[in-house]
Amino acid sequence: MSPTGVGSSPAMPSDTFRIGAGAGYSGDRIDPALALAEHGRLDALVFECLAERTIALAQLHRRRAPDHGYDPLLEARMRAVLPACARGGVTVITNMGAAHPQAAAAATVRVARELGLKLRVAVVTGDDVLAWVHANDPLRMEGAGRASGLGELVSANAYLGADALLPALASGAHVVITGRVSDPALFLAPLMHRFGWRADDWPRLGQGILVGHLLECAAQVSGGYIADPGQFDVPDLHDVGFPLAEVGGDGRAVITKLPGSGGRVDRLTCTAQLLYEVGDPARYLQPDVVADFSRVRFAELEPDRVLAEGASGSARPATLKATLGYRDGWIGEGQISYAGPGARARGELALRVLDRRLERLGFAGRERRAELIGVNAMHGPQRGADREPYEVRVRLAVRCASQDEAQRIGQEVEALYLNGPAGGGGVTQSVREVIAAASVLVPREAVHTAVQLLET
Repeated sequence: MSPTGVGSSPAMPSDTFRIGAGAGYSGDRIDPALALAEHGRLDALVFECLAERTIALAQLHRRRAPDHGYDPLLEARMRAVLPACARGGVTVITNMGAAHPQAAAAATVRVARELGLKLRVAVVTGDDVLAWVHANDPLRMEGAGRASGLGELVSANAYLGADALLPALASGAHVVITGRVSDPALFLAPLMHRFGWRADDWPRLGQGILVGHLLECAAQVSGGYIADPGQFDVPDLHDVGFPLAEVGGDGRAVITKLPGSGGRVDRLTCTAQLLYEVGDPARYLQPDVVADFSRVRFAELEPDRVLAEGASGSARPATLKATLGYRDGWIGEGQISYAGPGARARGELALRVLDRRLERLGFAGRERRAELIGVNAMHGPQRGADREPYEVRVRLAVRCASQDEAQRIGQEVEALYLNGPAGGGGVTQSVREVIAAASVLVPREAVHTAVQLLET
């Protein structure tokens, strides 16, 4: 073992590439990423921060503030990890560029200059295909109809592959910032660059996608997503460590975490993450390869060290998936609590009152959720039919056509204060615009990627 306790397994070749997960979603913690940057002896640190609708919301933010539209935690993350990454020669790769990778790169340069660091930042663009979608009106992947049938489109972003990132890595960039890229491709690209894997070496690319898929959700593979006291105990969950992989030139990898950090890495956590958001394990479609996970094997080498191997792949799809973000109305919501004897009966009365009030307002027939949190909010009325809780929380949410309509929902809930039932308290109101997501397929020739370099 090394002084930090992170050593290469005897089952792995000595020439390994060490890659860590710095985030699994936009709002993820920063301190586990800093720990990896400082103590992981990494070659690359990946921040995967985009979900299906995140980029559409970022496009809306960019419309309001043209110099923004990137991940709101980008500056904080860069300020935290760049000094350690610069000292250790760690390449940072991230999709925190979201709707505006150029602005994200400029912000990163500003942070680096504040820290006195000399860095090269590469920006990868080309995922924005909104103009192509408007011009060609493709069929939607979900159900019938074309993109134009969705109403006002906010964004259209194709999932780029590792091939779009390779020129940035070849430039010697210390930081690579992208918009919409396939999540596992963020991890595959540095492996292809390091080991010289060909773009048609389907078995190795499939194994690289396995590594990326296991790491892309960060603490999900190191115990965060299975913690269930008495069933699946996870030690020190408050300090769960983000995962890293030691990858060999053949694509085999050891999944692990920093010694002393909380969480657990074992066959169970790896298997759970392997199956996460995968439809057909034998045909996991990615921009670079159709990965085959059907023969993946996990072997526990030591505590918190799992060998992952057996993935393969076949030729990549002819098209790229693109996610469309579109405006889909508003949701008005109100909540109020009742406690003590008869809490459930008073909560149910509140829901009946609200139902009649919605009829009077002309909202009958609108899509809605009306429930008692603590009784039937998660699994419906049948599962909570025999419960008599000490406290409940009424929640009413209604889809509305306008912001003004949505505001009426929370106001009606608040009016229960004085108009009954008795003993209500803790009212909250919220109004939010719905940005929904749909998918289309885009020809590869419609996507034109480019790399821009910035120096500090």
